[in-house]
Amino acid sequence: MRNVTLLLEDGTAFHGQSFGYEKPVAGEVVFNTAMMGYPESLTDPSYAGQMMVLTYPLVGNYGVPPFSIEQNGIATFMESEKIHAEAIIVSDYSTAYSHWNAKESLADWLKREQVPGITGIDTRHLTKVLREHGVMMGKILFDDEPDNIPSAQYEGVNYIAKVSCKEVIRYGEGQGKKVVLVDCGVKNNIIRCLLKRGVEVIRVPWDYDFNELEFDGLFLANGPGDPDTAIDAVKNIKKFLDAEKEKGKVRPCMGICMGNQLLAKAAGATIYKLKYGHRSHNQPVQQVGTKRCFITSQNHGYAVDSKTLPSDWEPLFVNMNDGSNEGIRHTKHPWFSAQFHPEAASGPVDTEFLFDDFVKLL
Repeated sequence: MRNVTLLLEDGTAFHGQSFGYEKPVAGEVVFNTAMMGYPESLTDPSYAGQMMVLTYPLVGNYGVPPFSIEQNGIATFMESEKIHAEAIIVSDYSTAYSHWNAKESLADWLKREQVPGITGIDTRHLTKVLREHGVMMGKILFDDEPDNIPSAQYEGVNYIAKVSCKEVIRYGEGQGKKVVLVDCGVKNNIIRCLLKRGVEVIRVPWDYDFNELEFDGLFLANGPGDPDTAIDAVKNIKKFLDAEKEKGKVRPCMGICMGNQLLAKAAGATIYKLKYGHRSHNQPVQQVGTKRCFITSQNHGYAVDSKTLPSDWEPLFVNMNDGSNEGIRHTKHPWFSAQFHPEAASGPVDTEFLFDDFVKLL
């Protein structure tokens, strides 16, 4: 293993060894406190442009599942077609793995997809630094290549455009009501959850004007980066909301994660960046106006400012740790969203009922 240094933008340095693909990289350094799920997290497009720090110390011990593709074109076990994270940073990489569904090691997978991985880092201490300072840009440097210094930018970059599909894709044609899914970096399990409930999914690029299509409901998917860069998506969503208000029977709309933020922006609210985001499997949320609480899977760095919601919109869920917004809903029309991931993959499935709620509205 070659010696590497993780250098944060404030000058803090952490020293470890490379176990993945050997190339210097740069990106926004974020931490995830989940105990498992690295295949799903690495292939989650929401991690585009970011170096993922796992606080759970032992990583790699159950290997990586096969990258098999179903008849519908969706990967069986992964959340997209490739690894989207810039790198993975762990405390203790397990060179030996054992799992009934494992086909290769994490190291072999990273090398095949040309993604760096570093081990031997005190990830608990690194997480404390990020919690105190907030997320920072960082660089992985190889100690024997001191002059090979990468550069990257995260703020203001439209990562949604980078990860969204480039053309319209249809799933489950003719099997039921039609749902337009705006792909801002959708996870496969969102599509799986919709197909499982017997609907046809029309997946469109993030900036596609879907208003000319025939459909029964609108779904706004998750995605990476700053929602303020998705201007075209917000325009199309606002166009949908304004047109529906003029109709007698209003078509439903549901959003997840980035979809929550884009729906809020289309309604007229503003977004702000969290100090270090929510990336874990154990974020507690409460349904506003009830005593119902749920443990949720989350992966986001921005949040809706609930105070800026128009009078005909209201918070639907709230984070019980920091009080930030976890979802919104319209007071009259069947439009709602969740900042967390009810489809999990990985994480708890406590809130998968939200897909049932959406499909019943179609």
